[in-house]
Amino acid sequence: MKPFVDYLVYLVVRFLICIVQSFSMETAVSVAGILAWMLTYLLPIRRNSLQKNFDIAFPDLSHENRVRLTYKMWEHLLLMAIEVAHASRKIHQTNWRDHIRLVGAEKVGRVLHSNRPVIIVTGHFGNFEAGGYFLGILGYPTYSVARTLDNPYLNDFIKRFRESSGQYLVPKNEGYDQIIEVLERKDTMTFLADQSAGPKGCWVDFFGHPASTYKAMALLSIQYDAPIVVCYSIRRDDMPLQFDVEIAGILDPRNFPPEINNVKEITQWFTSLLEGGIRKHPEQYWWIHNRWKTYGKVFRGSG
Repeated sequence: MKPFVDYLVYLVVRFLICIVQSFSMETAVSVAGILAWMLTYLLPIRRNSLQKNFDIAFPDLSHENRVRLTYKMWEHLLLMAIEVAHASRKIHQTNWRDHIRLVGAEKVGRVLHSNRPVIIVTGHFGNFEAGGYFLGILGYPTYSVARTLDNPYLNDFIKRFRESSGQYLVPKNEGYDQIIEVLERKDTMTFLADQSAGPKGCWVDFFGHPASTYKAMALLSIQYDAPIVVCYSIRRDDMPLQFDVEIAGILDPRNFPPEINNVKEITQWFTSLLEGGIRKHPEQYWWIHNRWKTYGKVFRGSG
């Protein structure tokens, strides 16, 4: 029965995407607002995780502001899904300037044209799904690490969507050899750098608390002489399909500053830049993401 159920789920998802694509953006904003209100007040999904994350990141935030941030986060996530459904139809090579404003493009342009591998670091922040699409239509194909979905029909559908603009996928499990191939070809790898790496990860400060972070970005940068570019796609003025693609910083292994010369310091550098962006736009961060789960186990002995 599994293939039948998988295909049925795939058809339901495609049907929902068709409905979303039929919305005007004004309707989409209204629908996102209604659903965000329901998720905040009627169906408080992952309430405990949200409160734990707010306790860590914003311990002095009042109850009213926590509720408001929760609502704005859900609205952002819903708009993010709607934007992904609309992006391929509304943003293309001839009109991208109507939707995307590049901040710091000159610096990253030199890096992407340097005939060297490049590592782009971002997080579950802004519209990270659309970010790879934007780079693709600008002529910069990227490779991203992603978990293969259990549903093969959905997995193939999402893969086709991403690769249609030049955003290629590397499987999270057993994908290390492909990552090496990408860097050896001097192409661009993209990583989400705000995922917990478990007890053996590199421990850095994130919102004033230890957070386990994967060492791979720093190690690969050093080993393959690959500059690290920290960037994110921020929705501008709460307007759907209007983005600032911001370059927060570039770290070149050929010219490390004195205070950055090892894996931990590199990892702290890009983690701090991500935190700085999130502090400016906290409503566009994925607070339901359990970033500090390993901290609780290792430092507090709790589950």
